[in-house]
Formats: sequence, structure tokens, C-alpha cells
Amino acid sequence: MKHLLSIEQLSRTEIEGILQRTAELKSNRGKISAQPLAGQTWALIFSKPSTRTRVSFDVGIRELGGETIYLNAADAQLGRGELIKDTARVLARMIHGAVIRTYAQSDIEEFAEFSGVPTINALTDDEHPCQILGDIFTIIEKRGAIDQPSQGFGLAGKTVITYIGDGVSNTARSWLFAAGKLGFELRIASHKKYSPKKKLLERAGGRVSCTDDVATAAKEADVLYTDIWVSMGKEAEEARREAELGPYWINESVVKLAKPDALVMHCLPAHRGQEIDEKTFETHAQTIFDQAENRLHVQKAILVELSK
Repeated sequence: MKHLLSIEQLSRTEIEGILQRTAELKSNRGKISAQPLAGQTWALIFSKPSTRTRVSFDVGIRELGGETIYLNAADAQLGRGELIKDTARVLARMIHGAVIRTYAQSDIEEFAEFSGVPTINALTDDEHPCQILGDIFTIIEKRGAIDQPSQGFGLAGKTVITYIGDGVSNTARSWLFAAGKLGFELRIASHKKYSPKKKLLERAGGRVSCTDDVATAAKEADVLYTDIWVSMGKEAEEARREAELGPYWINESVVKLAKPDALVMHCLPAHRGQEIDEKTFETHAQTIFDQAENRLHVQKAILVELSK
């Protein structure tokens, strides 16, 4: 594995390798002296601001022995002024890898192509692969068996994940591709305007169903998952999105439709009273903040895999 640009581009074997490595790194945090990134400097290039992504990658790289340099939108404006391929070729002479959080998926793919250094997608408008890998690990950690890859790590064939909200967001798209790779059932409950198109569903494959009926999607689900309705760059659409996506949120009534032990997950930041209500969030806060922590461990696993 040279880069981590999307769930779509990963093989099932690569996903399973990352998940197994994550379990090892989490259980042995602070006990391992090996530092595969020793002597390396990684650039964190963020056109979009972040709290969890920046901190988890910064800490992860340092724990693996590397150093980081942070470039925000003003420091490195991908595709503005200087061509991305030129920026990539310059930085490649100075850094050992790049973690990029930006808008266009094509920008990060072009950077990876022309830099030649390991490149990680820390979020684009198309996909959020590190988030979904961390979420899958969280589900497995709580409900599955991390040491049984032949059984799909406890997901394949028996797990139902219900995504409620904007069904064409970057997190939803990454869930689509993950379902095709790992074999679990994915249900998307969304306003028809925000439902994945047939072409995308065919491209992703897997057992995916889409509906505008939240109750149908939530019934007997193993996992209820949501995300914010208004992603960065879509602030001008906030009022319209709130009106159209208003019914597509997780609350106590929705949780009662799922399995009694269903996990409720949110990739944060959470807007209580919009995509999830306050009481439901706090009731399931342990799972949600375990999700946030697991970003660190899964990203360390990705870094180790790329350093091979």
C-alpha cells in the first residue's frame, strides 16, 4: 500500500491488515519502543480546519518517532497560484509523507501522483476514509472479533449499519465503499434529494438499501450512525439543508426501533438538536468518544503500513 486515498481504492486484505494493526497498536500503546517513522518529517496540509484529525495525526506521527510540520490554508493553498503537481514535487524533496485535508478528491490524488511520497486522505468532499476505518474498528472492538479475518471481523453477513442524514456526504460515501468491501448490510435513510445515485451504488457494490423512511431503516439495526448536515464549504445551504434533513436525525424514538444493544455513533462535531438529540448523545457518549480516540490508533496503523 503506497497511499491511503479512499476506501474505494483499498482491497479487503488491506483493510483487514489495517484493522489488525490497529488492535495491536492500541493494546500496546506506550509499551513498544519501535519507531518506524524515526528521522522522518510528515507534512499536515489542511485546507479545511480540524481539531480531532490534526491532533490525532500529530500525536500518532510523534508516537511513531516522526516529526510534523503543519501547513494551513494560508500556508499551502492547494491549486491556488501554484499548480498542485508543482507543489507536490517541491515538497517531495523535503518531506517523507503528507496528510492532506482538503476539498477536491482530485487534488489529493494529483498530489500523491506527482509527489511520490506516501499520502493520506484526512478528508475530502468525496471521502473520509480514516474516519470510517476508525469507526469500523470501534464496532468490531465492541461487537465483533478482531482476530478472525475469515469471518469479516464480526461484520460480514450479520451486521446492519444504518446511516441517517445526508446520504451523499463524504462519510456516507466511504460507508458505501466499506459495505462493498466487507460484506455488512448498509441502510441509508435520507431525504430523496440527499440519497446516493444509482451509478454510485452500482460502483460501490455490496448490500446497500436507501429509503426516505427512518423507521424502516432503523428497525433491528446493530448500529445507528449520523453526521452533521452542513459540511464545511456548504454553509450557504444551511437553512435549506436543515429544513430538508430535519426528519433525518437520531433520537430516543429511533433508538427504540434498533436492537436493544445497538451502538449509536457520531463522527463529531455534533450539533445537538439537529442530527442527534442531547439525551441520546449523552447516553451513548462512551461509544462516540471511543470513536474519536480510535482515530489515533487506526491512523497510526495506516502510517505503519505505509512505512513498510
